[in-house]
Amino acid sequence: MTATDATPIRHEMSLWQRLHHGETNAQIVPHWKRWFAISGIVILIGLIGLFTRGLNLGIDFSGGNVWEVPAGRAAVEDVESAANDAGLREVHVQENTASTGERTFRISAETVEGTPAQVKRKIDVVETALAEATGQNVNEVTTDTVGPSWGKQISEKARNALIVFLVAIMLYITIRFEWKMALATVAALIHDILVVIGVYAIFAFPVTPETVVAILTILGFSIYDGIVVFDRIDENAKQLTSRSTETYDDMANRSLNQVLMRSLNTSITALLPILSILIVGAWVLHAETLRDFGLALFIGVLSGAYSSLFIATPILVLLKDREPRFKALRRQVAEGVPVKAAKGPAAATVGAGAGGAATGDGGATADDRPAVPAGSGAAATRTYSSAHPPRPRKKGKKR
Repeated sequence: MTATDATPIRHEMSLWQRLHHGETNAQIVPHWKRWFAISGIVILIGLIGLFTRGLNLGIDFSGGNVWEVPAGRAAVEDVESAANDAGLREVHVQENTASTGERTFRISAETVEGTPAQVKRKIDVVETALAEATGQNVNEVTTDTVGPSWGKQISEKARNALIVFLVAIMLYITIRFEWKMALATVAALIHDILVVIGVYAIFAFPVTPETVVAILTILGFSIYDGIVVFDRIDENAKQLTSRSTETYDDMANRSLNQVLMRSLNTSITALLPILSILIVGAWVLHAETLRDFGLALFIGVLSGAYSSLFIATPILVLLKDREPRFKALRRQVAEGVPVKAAKGPAAATVGAGAGGAATGDGGATADDRPAVPAGSGAAATRTYSSAHPPRPRKKGKKR
């Protein structure tokens, strides 16, 4: 067996293995304009839908009438059809199942308008139609009216909670890292909120109190994912010196690749239970509350995973590139990396194509030494002894 045959064969790692080892080389930061353009288009379409169509506010925000009736053997479609035939508009039917297994329907619609006598007569018609559709006695149908003032209170409290939340997050990240990371995090959070609102406006999904709770939950997830990335960037940034061979952009992109698998695992782990909420809760159990909550979560988690990698980090890089030391580092890397002196008392390394002279421990400079032949663009090294040669002995006089 020859020496060549004895050499172990190195198999190339698959993409999955490189992801787990953090050895991918996805160019995320260099293509920041592409990611910003994608987000900008999505947000712009959402804003157009928001200003032209508005949000489909649920009864808790817009006000209206609510009826509750035992389900019996009726299906959601039967009750919805009976409500529409009774003259109701914007009908939403929600099926709830108690712990005892008893099903009930919650029917919401726009506020019944007219004189008190007209309102009472129309409500009686609706109650009769719902009782017939479910096979129940008309006395078992309950009617309630929700005013828009309650929804206004919810909106104000949600807005105040969001402001306090953003201020607290900025303070924490500023103390833990720096204010530029806090600014990038808040920008990513605003991005996620706009994406969710835009999707709800375009597809006319109903906005309920459950949607508001889901949006606040989304912000927490997005911040967690972003801090994971920023923690690695902060750790690697401490290794950047005036002799580094990579810029802040390169370091940030390398940090993203190192935590890419962790971010994917976090997102997938969060999406699986949300999918179960949507599939089991909304489709199987026909629970609109679970649907509203799960839908906002699903959209927000996807947007949060995207923004923490493709929005927050590029914004941070754009802010950090303005710092003088990173500007100087960028120029230094572009013009030529200085050569580091080799460690040890007896050796110095001279790099081919270096931007300056390297001084060894022997006291001589690279210009004073013999030229080192440069390979095909690669650095060549040569070792010089720092010990002086022994002086020749003087010949003594013969006596």
